[in-house]
Amino acid sequence: MSGWRSSLPLVALFAIAAAFPFFGEKYYVDLALKIMILCMFALSLELLVGQTGLVSFGHAAFFGIGAYVAALLSPQSGPASFWLLFPAALGAAGLYALAVGALSLRTRGIYFIMVTLAFAQMAYYVFHDTKVGGGSDGIYLYFRPAVAVGGVTMVDLDQPRTFYFFVFAALAFTFLLLAAVQASRFGRALAGIRVNEQRMRAAGFATYPYKLAAFVFAAMLAGMAGFLYALKDGYVNPEIMSWHQSGAVLLMIILGGIGSLRGAVFGAIAFVLLQELFQSQAIFGSLAKHWQLPLGLTIIAFVALMPQGLIGLPEQWRA
Repeated sequence: MSGWRSSLPLVALFAIAAAFPFFGEKYYVDLALKIMILCMFALSLELLVGQTGLVSFGHAAFFGIGAYVAALLSPQSGPASFWLLFPAALGAAGLYALAVGALSLRTRGIYFIMVTLAFAQMAYYVFHDTKVGGGSDGIYLYFRPAVAVGGVTMVDLDQPRTFYFFVFAALAFTFLLLAAVQASRFGRALAGIRVNEQRMRAAGFATYPYKLAAFVFAAMLAGMAGFLYALKDGYVNPEIMSWHQSGAVLLMIILGGIGSLRGAVFGAIAFVLLQELFQSQAIFGSLAKHWQLPLGLTIIAFVALMPQGLIGLPEQWRA
């Protein structure tokens, strides 16, 4: 399939998403917001797994840190400044990733997976078992931040449609930014590390700084997704940074097809829609409370029947 034809489904999805708030019901618009934010989250992990070959099982920690910073720095009496909250959320996620990456990237394979999981669980228990962020009960975010310049509101995030397009613009920016990174010298170096790190070292590349930069960059993108998730729900609890969430986002990129930005988007969409389907009491009645079982079986079937993920389905059909 030629490049422009393979991009048509993605372009169609973005076009539908752009028009959706004008005709979609509130519940489905909220669902679309959730999907777009999780698409950003999946794209951030795709940079690590698909582009660099680093399988992290602790990526939800950065998502959660971005969300918690948004909630913790927001006063209950009025909106905080977006220009304070947004850099703080990305910076906190990036700083934690710098500490985690500095240690974990000195390991490989299963050891890297376990170290990232350990650091993520430490962050989880900090928020779950202490009063930081309200413990297991979580914390509320009462006001979305004000995007203002000189006291004049430029973007009113309290307006549902405005917030929707703000998230949509953030997703489009994330996708285009990562596409540019892939095509850059930095992206080609990461691809080389994924294919054969030893050869890259022999060619004179200091691979560790490249991997650390990718790790921190991916964490900041995950922090941005978490920041928007907190603004969407107005509530944050520790479960968004648990190992279940790290596993879910990993399943998204596997479902869509590892190594493709489009695959990360399609995988996130498919995962959320399958989750919504199996949680529907209107369809499954009392069985809906056991939604994890059919979801797991469905994902296993997808992986078995489509080893290249959803993104490889056209090629598989032609074969």
